[in-house]
Amino acid sequence: MTGFRRGLEEVSLAENRDARIEYRWSGGRYDELQPMAAELVDRKVGGILAAGLPAALAAKTATSTIPIVFVMGADPVTSGIVPSFNRPGGNVTGISQYYGSLGGKRLELLHEIVAGAALVAVLTNSNNPNSESHLSDVQNVARATGQKIVVASVRNEAEMDAAFTKFVSERASALLVADDPFFGVYRKKIIALAAQSHLPAIYYTREFTTDGGLVSYGSSTYENFRLAGDYVGRIIKGAKPAHLPVLQPTKFELVINRKTARTLGLNVPQSLLVAADEVIE
Repeated sequence: MTGFRRGLEEVSLAENRDARIEYRWSGGRYDELQPMAAELVDRKVGGILAAGLPAALAAKTATSTIPIVFVMGADPVTSGIVPSFNRPGGNVTGISQYYGSLGGKRLELLHEIVAGAALVAVLTNSNNPNSESHLSDVQNVARATGQKIVVASVRNEAEMDAAFTKFVSERASALLVADDPFFGVYRKKIIALAAQSHLPAIYYTREFTTDGGLVSYGSSTYENFRLAGDYVGRIIKGAKPAHLPVLQPTKFELVINRKTARTLGLNVPQSLLVAADEVIE
């Protein structure tokens, strides 16, 4: 939300001075999103910021007139949110974080850091409509490189411990956490479980790495929400969502926590340390 407010400020709008923001958080419980969206529509809000594909789907189902600006890792076209990037049409536009399409790249990076990983665990959430497409990207790269993977779907907090027990029992050597808003809510628990299981893990956004995770690769959450704030501000001032193309990130961050690497007994290749946007010592 810091990035979002910054985006508003860049178009000369400030929270509480020029606009009031009503916050609704589902805490990763996607079944609560639809009634939340319906409530906001009943209140006749001036616009909706939808964080993630499940929230965007709920908002789009709730209204075809109130402007919606999304920030999501899924492809908004194949997900049915907008008909095209350049001409979104209707009342919906936003920012594509391009998280899901980087799953294969993350698997390659993980293999560089954990050389010889015989089995890589993949944590996903089948409640998210984009989980299958994002997982297929990882599976395609795994097949092409001969990398064996084991997948566990976690749909709520209670299933997390069982997933990591499965990873340990099957002797996974490393972990890839698929992008999902639910995992962002519970990122500290996931990081702790990965540490307890001695699993070097790669994540989709830098917030995991700054909280103690090993490595992350993805676009900047702050920058994506700053752009969303800019779009919301422009819409408040009269711009039409139909005329604002869906934006895509141009910069991707590789963040490595060297302190965590040492705890795990890993020597991160110098080539990755040089290429990293940030190395946490």
